[in-house]
Amino acid sequence: MSASPDRLGRVPGITANDVSRIGRVAALLRHANTCKLAARPVLSNWRALLDYLTADMAHRPIEQFRVLHLNTKNMLIRDELMWTGSIDEAPVHVRELMHRALDLGSASLILVHNHPSGDPTPSRADIDVTRSVIAAGRTLGIGVHDHLIIGAHGYVSLRSRGLM
Repeated sequence: MSASPDRLGRVPGITANDVSRIGRVAALLRHANTCKLAARPVLSNWRALLDYLTADMAHRPIEQFRVLHLNTKNMLIRDELMWTGSIDEAPVHVRELMHRALDLGSASLILVHNHPSGDPTPSRADIDVTRSVIAAGRTLGIGVHDHLIIGAHGYVSLRSRGLM
């Protein structure tokens, strides 16, 4: 579902109509999962959040860094793709991230990125950027609930691993 139309079009036997249909189904699934998240506080609907993120990010061929902006009741304000990188990294600019959080009136954040390798094990850089965002957020009164790393072989929560 996360394959690009160009990539799908190279699959033998897949027609342009098939590519279009698959794209529409993928969009509908993303929309349905987003509706589930919008209806309740994100932190009380953790399984739906992980299903949504896994479906959208686990099989992407390049790394993406997203920020889930939450209000004071932990309801989703916005799910925003902040940066797209390469096969093994996505740049994260703490200043820009915090600027955006202030613009949206975010009370707290959940950081999310994928590992195209499939292995969600956090790197030293993942841990360091998380700690930098937490420090900046603390100064501005914006909490960071977690940093999730999504891979084809599962996910890792930096909070549950004690890394933040």
